Amino acid sequence: MTAPAPKPLVALLLVLSFTTGLIDAISVLGLGKVFTANMTGNIVFLGFAAVGTPDFRAELYIVALLAFLLGALLAGKLGTWLSAGPLARWLRIVAGLEAGLLWGAAGLSFLLPPGGATSAPLLAIIALTAVAMGLRNGTVRQLKVPDLTTTVLTLTLTGLAADSRAAGGGNPNWGRRLGSVATIGLGAGIGALLVIKVGLAIPLALTGTLILGATLLCTRNA
Repeated sequence: MTAPAPKPLVALLLVLSFTTGLIDAISVLGLGKVFTANMTGNIVFLGFAAVGTPDFRAELYIVALLAFLLGALLAGKLGTWLSAGPLARWLRIVAGLEAGLLWGAAGLSFLLPPGGATSAPLLAIIALTAVAMGLRNGTVRQLKVPDLTTTVLTLTLTGLAADSRAAGGGNPNWGRRLGSVATIGLGAGIGALLVIKVGLAIPLALTGTLILGATLLCTRNA
């Protein structure tokens, strides 16, 4: 497999981490307290819903989980078909699919009824964004770039402390780890502002555009 230079790939994964923060803000604040990128949160919320906790709706988490698994399955299939060829081509195809799913979700956001009630457009947006994030996670997992999962930060934060010089370690990949934390946090903050100020369509469309644009830019010389 041919691959882009390490620095462009790292830069791309940091941009994708930023878009995860955007997606988390969109889904939690705009889609009814559901995660479409972080499935650990959905498992926890589904447990809350199962015992009747107010404001937690089991159907949202079930749709997100199933759609995420579908996206991860698609990532595995694409990896089987494309990983023997140029990495740039693989990444561009995945980015195009992600962007298309998110742009579709942006279009559907105009059909959402007021008040945040469960509706077909709401479930469809959750499904589209969760498929996109499952596709993302399944692809990044196959890339095997240390400390750049683009989503979950628990192990990243654990590594920062457990592998630090204060703990007797060599502090490996500290830049990547801090970058992941910072970019996801920054994306979440900007995403929250966008959702509050302009609704869902613009941040969803922006996220898709960033994913595709960053991928094309970082693989242009590959």
